[in-house]
Amino acid sequence: MFKPVTIKDIAKALNLSTSTVSRALRGGYEISEETKQLVLNYAEKINFKRNPIALSLKERRSYSIGIVVCEVANVFFSQAIDGIESVAYKRGYHVIISQSHDRYEREVTNIEHLANRSVDGIIISLAAETKNYEHIERLNAQGLPIVFFDRILESMETHKVTSDNRQGAFEATEYLIKRGCKRIAHVANAEQLSITAQRKIGYEDALKKYGIPVNPDLITYCEHGGREQDEVEQAVATLLAMPEKPDAFFVASDRLSMGCLSALKKYGAENILVSGFSNSDVVELFEPSISCVRQPAFEMGRIATEMLISLIEAKYPVDEYETRILGTEFKPIGT
Repeated sequence: MFKPVTIKDIAKALNLSTSTVSRALRGGYEISEETKQLVLNYAEKINFKRNPIALSLKERRSYSIGIVVCEVANVFFSQAIDGIESVAYKRGYHVIISQSHDRYEREVTNIEHLANRSVDGIIISLAAETKNYEHIERLNAQGLPIVFFDRILESMETHKVTSDNRQGAFEATEYLIKRGCKRIAHVANAEQLSITAQRKIGYEDALKKYGIPVNPDLITYCEHGGREQDEVEQAVATLLAMPEKPDAFFVASDRLSMGCLSALKKYGAENILVSGFSNSDVVELFEPSISCVRQPAFEMGRIATEMLISLIEAKYPVDEYETRILGTEFKPIGT
């Protein structure tokens, strides 16, 4: 049966007290540098790892961070998770990842499970179906540190990091206008999401700048966030059935972009220009091709983790919070 090395074993081997070894491993100032180095070198030699359960009981921390995203397979979220892990593991935290699949019930279950697992904090991007935030607000009020990224809850006082959705949407729509398009349809995510509102404003900003009236009939929402392809196909079919059909599409999320391209091909509308949010390189292989707004997903994940750890490790109550808005990059077709 496997028996891990303990602090007592190190103390016995080096003829030191267990308290001295424990302080040396923690980097205690009361231990000489020579003794610290002796203990650390020996611990590395025997591949010693501190018992996480004992450590968490002693310090009242699990040294784990919960992550809730809609879908790991989504390129944007996988890149954000890479950013989260790049910070978390260096700071001594493990990461527990869960997926909501854009369902409200799954998001509630995941968050409650993470809280019951005694994670030290949670980083979350809201599900498309979430309209009731009580499950998040309650845990935050009880003292669980929570940080939002991408799809944020603006009403909650905590740290948040997102991208400049308004500017990204403006550039994507402006590109279509400069290509001669005047009836630009907008396929949007769930209406209540923060990113949906900002991207719609950016779309409208571009139309107004070039004197094109905003037509509400050209704007459609996918309340399931593209999780159900039938919903996306129905939205595209309805737009294409208009007496004056759209001559371009601005699509407001990664999953919706993929679904929209598939629907346009299904209905034989490959000649229609498409511009939208996507961090995937695969879209370049699709016909019709798509001009993309790319978000700094890795950086968003990195910053969100730094923010969360600052809340977890704060010695005093935090009452000032920051919302970081990062720039996006627009990539026209063929670049």
